[in-house]
Amino acid sequence: MLKQTQQQKLLQKLSPQQIQLMKLLQVPTANLEERIKEELEENPALEYSEDGSTPDDEMEKPAEEFESSSEDEFEPDGSESEYDNIDISEYVSEGDDEIADYKLRDDNYPDPDESRTMPIRVETTFHDHLLDQLGLQTLDERQRRIAEQIIGSIDDDGYLRREASAIVDDLSFSQNVETDEEEIRQLIKLIQTFDPPGVCCADLKECLLLQLRRKPQDDEGVVNATRILDDYFDEFTKKHYEKIQRSLNLSDDDLREAIGQIIKLNPKPGANHSVLNKAESYVIPDFFILNNNGKLELSLNSKNAPDLRISEGYREMLKEYDRGDKKDKRQKEAVLFIKQKIDAAKWFIDAIKQRQHTLLSTMEAIMNYQHDFFLTGDETTMKPMILKDIADITLLDISTVSRVANSKYVQTEFGTFKLKFFFSESLSTDSGEEVSTREVKKILADMIGGENKRKPLSDENLTKMLQDKGYNIARRTVAKYREQLNIPVARLRKEL
Repeated sequence: MLKQTQQQKLLQKLSPQQIQLMKLLQVPTANLEERIKEELEENPALEYSEDGSTPDDEMEKPAEEFESSSEDEFEPDGSESEYDNIDISEYVSEGDDEIADYKLRDDNYPDPDESRTMPIRVETTFHDHLLDQLGLQTLDERQRRIAEQIIGSIDDDGYLRREASAIVDDLSFSQNVETDEEEIRQLIKLIQTFDPPGVCCADLKECLLLQLRRKPQDDEGVVNATRILDDYFDEFTKKHYEKIQRSLNLSDDDLREAIGQIIKLNPKPGANHSVLNKAESYVIPDFFILNNNGKLELSLNSKNAPDLRISEGYREMLKEYDRGDKKDKRQKEAVLFIKQKIDAAKWFIDAIKQRQHTLLSTMEAIMNYQHDFFLTGDETTMKPMILKDIADITLLDISTVSRVANSKYVQTEFGTFKLKFFFSESLSTDSGEEVSTREVKKILADMIGGENKRKPLSDENLTKMLQDKGYNIARRTVAKYREQLNIPVARLRKEL
């Protein structure tokens, strides 16, 4: 039987504008311009302002007003009644020339970023570098295609990690070129003569040996280094120098010279030519903090506040419609489309403004919380700080603070830091005081940096030294912090 029931549910849904704002918060300054270009391409009602001014009604319409617009206003189902009462008064009202207060500027002090020309890198990729050298070789068309396939299989570090049989199959299926493993190996040996030395090798051992063989073979240090890598590669990687010295009957000076030859080699010959993503190759700070005679001054990168406005052409179309007497269905449909695009542009401009406000309020809270660090640059002055601390100060959600902290950078006189750098857990001292784990890591790094490299400090010794300084810490915690600092164990830090 059919049954009719009534049920109450309490649901929490994010509006499209809130989702848009959250996505914009995650975008770093380096990628914000690209995101704005995408919006400009999708929405013709949005455009850059030539004079830097933005009409007041474009920026000051509250988000709540945007969210209250009914879907029926934008999605007609074809009935004539939907076009009867189209209110466009707010779109054609006067006062378009008013400037929003956050855009007011002093023309005597222009933004330095506006007149600065950013250099554009012109690079040759690693594979292009190899292909250029291939062009200098005397090869027939078939051999050249095989060699190009081999070069294309080399990874960004300069290694050929694919088996010869796999390359044979690739050539057969993708290029209809018949070859065998012996011919592949011969061409691999040819490519191994290219620069940089050590390229097109299967593993690290072969890569280092290939570089050593390009050095003068009458050098005793080179000869000993070759013997070490050939016969005692595992012992070398584990730094069992005493065993190597006994087995090869080397003096301390001979061993030191041989090891010196090895550590000068390049373990990743292709790394110097690799091309990074444009957004990853350099950091564009989102914030700037200056120390003005002991007073910290925070500013936002001007790229975070672009000059956007509603297209005057679209606004003029609405005015023409408002002045006209005869309004048929087709005109009304066009007006509804224009209103939809204008509202979408307003939402985006408002989201950019809210993004600017959220970034500034979050960074200001972090600056005030870590005030001593921004004055001195000393990591030991940093306080324990978690996301909830900043969320409580700014009255923002923890997830919002997290989005800001994970993708933004601040430039100070002591360097450029990711905001996530300033967040750390607390650790208790013997006196009961809570200190930042960042402070403990800094002291730990200083200890390891000042150790005797012939006899590096073990994790147990480091733990005892930290405990002597009053830090209540366990050995496994010291090991965890050391790994987070990318510092190897004591045995691998040993030097001759």
